[in-house]
Amino acid sequence: MDGEAAAAQSLLFSQVHFVILQSQTMKSSDAEALSKLLIDNGAEQYPSPGPNGKIPLNDVTHIISATPDFREYEAAIDALKSVVKPEWVTASVAKGRLANPRSYSPDPRLFFSGLVLCCADIPEGDKDAVMGGVLATGGLYSSSVTKMVTHIVALTMEHEKCQTVLKKDLKCKIVLPHWFDDCLRIGKRLDEDPYILPDPEIIRLKPGDPIVETKRIDMQGASSTQPSELPRFLDSHKSRTRRLDVVKGKKVMLCDDLNIGSHLRATIEDLIDSGGGAVTNSIHRADVLICQYRESTEYRVASRAKKEVGNLAWFYYLVTHNSWVSPTKRLLYYPVSKHGLPGFDKFRISLSNYNGEARVYLENLAIAAGGAFTKTMKEDNTHLITAHQYSEKCDAAREWNINMVNHLWLEESYAKWQIQTLSNPRYTYFPPRTNLSEVVGQTPIDKQAAEKHFYPPGTIEESEGSEAQRLNARTLQQHDRDSGLPGSSQLPPSSSEFVPYRTRPAGVTPKASRSSKSNGPIRTPADTRILIDGKENETPSTTSSRGAKDRAAAKLHDQAADIALYEKEKKRVGGVIFGGRRQSSEDVVSNGSRKRSNSKDERTVPDQDTRDKKRPKTAKLPPPAMRLLLTGYKGWANTGKKEAEDKSRLRDLGILVTQDPMHCTHLASPGIVRTKKFVCALARAPMVISTDFIDDCLAKNEWREPEDYILDDRAGEERVGFKLSEAVGRAKRHRGQLLRGMPIYCTETVKGGFDVYKAIIEANGGRCLLYKGRSGSIAALKVVGHEEDPDAMEVDEPDFVYLVTGKTAAEVALWHKFRQMVQGSEKLPRIVQTDWLLNTALRQELHWDDIYEFTEDGVSNDD
Repeated sequence: MDGEAAAAQSLLFSQVHFVILQSQTMKSSDAEALSKLLIDNGAEQYPSPGPNGKIPLNDVTHIISATPDFREYEAAIDALKSVVKPEWVTASVAKGRLANPRSYSPDPRLFFSGLVLCCADIPEGDKDAVMGGVLATGGLYSSSVTKMVTHIVALTMEHEKCQTVLKKDLKCKIVLPHWFDDCLRIGKRLDEDPYILPDPEIIRLKPGDPIVETKRIDMQGASSTQPSELPRFLDSHKSRTRRLDVVKGKKVMLCDDLNIGSHLRATIEDLIDSGGGAVTNSIHRADVLICQYRESTEYRVASRAKKEVGNLAWFYYLVTHNSWVSPTKRLLYYPVSKHGLPGFDKFRISLSNYNGEARVYLENLAIAAGGAFTKTMKEDNTHLITAHQYSEKCDAAREWNINMVNHLWLEESYAKWQIQTLSNPRYTYFPPRTNLSEVVGQTPIDKQAAEKHFYPPGTIEESEGSEAQRLNARTLQQHDRDSGLPGSSQLPPSSSEFVPYRTRPAGVTPKASRSSKSNGPIRTPADTRILIDGKENETPSTTSSRGAKDRAAAKLHDQAADIALYEKEKKRVGGVIFGGRRQSSEDVVSNGSRKRSNSKDERTVPDQDTRDKKRPKTAKLPPPAMRLLLTGYKGWANTGKKEAEDKSRLRDLGILVTQDPMHCTHLASPGIVRTKKFVCALARAPMVISTDFIDDCLAKNEWREPEDYILDDRAGEERVGFKLSEAVGRAKRHRGQLLRGMPIYCTETVKGGFDVYKAIIEANGGRCLLYKGRSGSIAALKVVGHEEDPDAMEVDEPDFVYLVTGKTAAEVALWHKFRQMVQGSEKLPRIVQTDWLLNTALRQELHWDDIYEFTEDGVSNDD
């Protein structure tokens, strides 16, 4: 048996044909050790292609690289090759089988790649959510603590899994579940330090305490599209003797729109020549284009031909580090638009809590997008981009009703070339005790969006390649400085001239490949049509009908796999999953055996088979018949496990317990209560039922009719002075717009919290503004007045402006300033206690009584 086990181990990588790509994060000694480990276990190695060589994608199955920064990365993904980190090799050896490549991908979008999470004392429902989230973002989930586990999600250190980590001194971080939630909400991997047990910073410190700033050294050189100075080595005599492999064998074109002087241009050209490259003035001969703007003809031609296109900042990075990086990796490595993002010129943007290179980067990005950047913030600013919510500018933004967002809104608007909606919670969420500058600059250019807006298919530049091919070769050489390079006939077509994007294997004609018959056995076509520099099945533009037929056939061929996948998805329980799966996804398989092997690779932990059997049960559940919001329910007090189990049972009955008052259909409460959930939900006119409904459903394990449990709280109705059924009826008529068009201010220290009253006001269609006595608040008041909809529901008292406040000394000091501000806008001020707002929202009618109004004399008498 030992001999058989050894033989099986030696064949672990027998189907692996790999190439190792070294980088700054992978030393040559590490690469040699990996190579030996793979070869000893049956793998076949292909030599490293070198700085400018090409990976034999037709032959390799795995590309081992610590980063996605190599030229053929996207071509490898399109060819369904596995691009994995070095850890994939050691993990496979440790498991005795090939690990799931997706869990070790260097793709930055899979930000949990390389992580193995384990859950401790959190509810079962939360465990399922963690497992699904970590698998979806490239990580692995383990049900038990092993040496492979990198993170344990726990609430306390008392759990046996946490104690195991301490006893065995495992290199594992024990974090609160808040870390996992915040990572998913932002879409980036955040630093774990504020969440680490036993003394997490998010609990130990107050929200307003200073947050440690993150120095982003990696942003140096990527913060501007037009570098103000040369790299240090370029500004010295060493530039002539520096060896640059990154441009070896490449023809580089410097576009005229760079606006650089003759001396700097000569320096750059000499640098390229000394590095084994060449400078050309012909875009059709160039492999690399360095330009400033996307509107130039050279940019469009080069982009359509899939050449490398970047700006001067990107080129400086290449020659400084002598290593290749995609120009789309950083937003400001890519050419900008002369006119900016449409609609962005209306925005005035200011920054807060970003410093150093990250701040410079965001300043230049806002300008590149077409907006106006201001160092100081005033009332006319439209957006404040901040790394967290605590600064003087943040306080002013709340008071002046200025949109406060994180940098992801700016980055993704620029990357997708479309202004992103502020209703996306990713852009307005700020994790506690986290400075978001640590994830600045991780958004790449969306190349599909760039193609759509700047070089769409069918543009006239596509035909310019054929015109260039008719030029005499000698004429082209007069414009180039190609000394020392082979002639165009010796170079690959993609690097020597502009050619159609589709090429064929030698000796194969279109007719033979389409209609020729063969008497031999049927074989799976060899993947010899993988193209690195162009798109497959895309023909050059032509006006002949034959060309149109070729293009139509090529397009249909491209869509064949999607059509087949769509037909397959139609048969799946639950219907077609739109926009979800790629053909290269691990869960898209063609036969049962492949599916079973993928299941093992994805889990790679004990006790997963039983979980796999349970999972289809939740997948087959129909949409919920009831979205229930609970408030004031005592049945689940301090019973996290029982709560999770009961919610799961209710879901099986068609009842989804939600925490969102804006989307609930039913509200369950023991009586009329003045909680945030109850008051906010009432604006949506849900059916209000007793919490006995929950108890009976759980006790009998069956659906009960909610009409039999309508809340009857006569004592509560006498206390608040209205009938609940009438309030629900008025809410149906208002449709959440009871306070529409009404500017309502709240003080920062009002009893109950500003955020609570803001949620109530916005649930009823009003606009809540923070008031701290700043003079600029009048501008926010005028904005509210101008934005009123003429078709909006009429309100009883449109000329009043309310301030919801307490009666502390600090709040009373603001009343006089508030009256002056409102009277200056030709409206009438009303300074009211919180009971006015709560009773208005509960009654669902604008009811006024003088007892709600505060006056300085009344407060003095009370004292």
